[in-house]
Amino acid sequence: MNAAGHFLPPFLVFSRVNMKAELLDAARNGSLAICHKSGWIQNESFFQWCHHILSNVKPTKDDPVILVLDGHYSHTRNVELLELARVNGAHIVCLPLHCTHKMQLLGVAFMLPFKTYYAQAIEQWLKQNAGRVVTHYQVGVLLGEAFNKAASVSVATNGFRKTGLYPCNRHIFSDFEFQEISPNTHESSDHSSEALPNRLDDANTSQPRPGSSSINEPKTPQN
Repeated sequence: MNAAGHFLPPFLVFSRVNMKAELLDAARNGSLAICHKSGWIQNESFFQWCHHILSNVKPTKDDPVILVLDGHYSHTRNVELLELARVNGAHIVCLPLHCTHKMQLLGVAFMLPFKTYYAQAIEQWLKQNAGRVVTHYQVGVLLGEAFNKAASVSVATNGFRKTGLYPCNRHIFSDFEFQEISPNTHESSDHSSEALPNRLDDANTSQPRPGSSSINEPKTPQN
């Protein structure tokens, strides 16, 4: 989502081996889906996600955008990702460690209402389909229903304002929040910090982690 209240279509990762068109039946227009047996975003799918953003936003070097990601080291140490962003006019800004609970846009503003609407959609579907269970083939329509309700202009603009990203508010944090964090709290204080495994596959990574990034996309106020 961006500061003007525009949202990109969802990018879905299904925990299965083979992709079928039916998985996106009744999904939000423009949604993209891929499959991986782990259900976690991988190196290849991460780049597909990046291309999904670029193809929808269509930035250029003369009309660039800012892409706001969490501070995981995979975002700053992946040369291919940085080059992809550079040649397409996308400037990547990674949030500092231990502050995503205050500054990660989707986490601050979007995910709570989205999860609430998604749970309600599932409950309603189960009531209407007694004796059945929700499978991958219902995810598209249920997620699309929840996404359409949660993806409002007010959610996006309030998220940017609450995080201090737009309008820029350098005083969004209180003084006590700048106090030094004890080394013993590093792993538990921020779920998207260096304590988590890399989201991208590489020779030194045993497990990836789910993708959870916030984006500032179209060509209105950039941060």
